[in-house]
Amino acid sequence: MCLTAFEERLGSFSDAQIQPESLSSKLIDAAMTANSCILKTDNGPQLWRKFDTPLYRKFKLAHGFLEEQAVRFVRQKSSSLETNSRCPSLHKSNSLLENYLTNPNLGLKDVVGMGVDFLLAGIDTSAYSSCFLLYYLSTNQQVQDKLFGQMSQLSRKTVTSADYDACSYAKAVIKESFRMAPISVGVGRTLGKHAVLNGYHVPAGTFTVTQNQVSCRLPEYFSEPDTFVPERWFREDQTVDKKSVSPYLVLPFGHGPRTCIARRSAEQNLQVLIMKLVNRYHIKWHGGTLDSKSLLINRPDQPVALEFIARK
Repeated sequence: MCLTAFEERLGSFSDAQIQPESLSSKLIDAAMTANSCILKTDNGPQLWRKFDTPLYRKFKLAHGFLEEQAVRFVRQKSSSLETNSRCPSLHKSNSLLENYLTNPNLGLKDVVGMGVDFLLAGIDTSAYSSCFLLYYLSTNQQVQDKLFGQMSQLSRKTVTSADYDACSYAKAVIKESFRMAPISVGVGRTLGKHAVLNGYHVPAGTFTVTQNQVSCRLPEYFSEPDTFVPERWFREDQTVDKKSVSPYLVLPFGHGPRTCIARRSAEQNLQVLIMKLVNRYHIKWHGGTLDSKSLLINRPDQPVALEFIARK
């Protein structure tokens, strides 16, 4: 997330960064704490709106740490841009953060807010989505082999933009993973007008949540709903789903004006991840059947026991 949002590589898997007091660990803990507090403050007694409750203080502390780091990263980048403007030969980047900082319509507060959103909304979701994705790849060897076969026809050393566009099977694998294990139960919205849902009158102003997590496993919408079949997302392949699938069934990033602004970045990160891993390793699963635990964000219900075996 830091590399995407701030062009700052932390090396989160290094010996130093996996320590509890490292910046990577603190960012992960802060994001998890903040999201946990959001779940409880949204769904429990909302005394925090009137009083500075312990739970709200805990949230402010976690969110404050994320904001503090975002401000630091943004200031570092801003200082670097000033230096590069005086020495054009040093300018080698065209990152997301740089585009934000050089946009005259955005102020520092806007840029920092973007960075905090990346950390708060991106750390847990990216990690859990990756876990579910690797689980389905490791427990469906025929899918992993097919993806490796497509990768073998592409560049072997690095994933180029051309490889990314050409690897259609990787895109289907990711979409099928989102169907089987969505990152949230559905999309929440407050009704702007009265509605009739399945014969029930629901008045305007009612908060509703679509149950996409349930719908994606119903046989009336998907053939073999509990089977991981990426091929169902290819229109020309009608061996699994012979009828078109509603675009509103799988909505991992929401829908409409409030859809996730980092959708393309998240999808790209996941695709590059599995393309690189499957190209280099054979992935095996050593745990039980993985399910999800529904909190604010769906997370694996057990440790993710994966083995990566280097390909020859």
